[in-house]
Amino acid sequence: MIRLPHQNLPKTAQKQLNVWQNEINCLEDYAERVAQGKKAFARRNKLTNPTFRQVRQTLTQMCCGACRCGYCEDSVADEVEHIKPKDLYPEAVFVWENYLYACGQCNGGKNNKYAVFSDKTGQLREIARRRGAPVVEPEQGEPVLIDPRKEDPMDFLEIDLIDTFYFLPRYSLDSKGYQRADYTIEVLRLNDRDYLVEARKEAFYNYRARLGEYIKKKETDTPSELLNPMITALQRMQHPTIWKEMQRQQQFISELKELFDLAPEALTW
Repeated sequence: MIRLPHQNLPKTAQKQLNVWQNEINCLEDYAERVAQGKKAFARRNKLTNPTFRQVRQTLTQMCCGACRCGYCEDSVADEVEHIKPKDLYPEAVFVWENYLYACGQCNGGKNNKYAVFSDKTGQLREIARRRGAPVVEPEQGEPVLIDPRKEDPMDFLEIDLIDTFYFLPRYSLDSKGYQRADYTIEVLRLNDRDYLVEARKEAFYNYRARLGEYIKKKETDTPSELLNPMITALQRMQHPTIWKEMQRQQQFISELKELFDLAPEALTW
């Protein structure tokens, strides 16, 4: 996971989302807001809807890599995901900042799983509503899941580039930060899907090879107009968190330090 760039919706789309959200917020009963919010989203979240065409186009521009999922960074993003589940937070059904472009595996796997640090106890509480349970407002508290629209996941997560290529909580986190990192890894199944771990490993080798290729071209005095497309291509690769982690860990991994010493400008890409 990587922090997604901030981007505003076109004004017409943002205005329409506000209108739809106000229609939900005006309903007095919480259970009715949930039911109507889900129905309204299902009815409008279509490519034939001009507002959601703009939503999807803007989310695509914000994707990590070339239309990659905002959670796993691997699969094609094709579903408008609610970071705060619409089953629990009808007040965020049509809130632009609550949207993320995700793949079906991540969106379906996360589903309505969500947790907060309870305002009453401070403890981590899973608030997903069980099937058939009464539709009542969830316990209030600070969200546990890391939100890549508002936060930098790399403040909480790191990747083992030496061996497993697993996401891990950063060593320097306090107790709450560690719980947030661990919960996010678990809910999104970032280490449980073998193909994701293998894809991160392959991305590491691909990034390393591309950086080496850039250095060779640079050493032959290749003009910048030919080097720049190489940089752009690297920046659009899948699993950009691997690249950011390579930049962050290069001083501790000799093979990376050698490359970045030859191309220190790559630390800013």
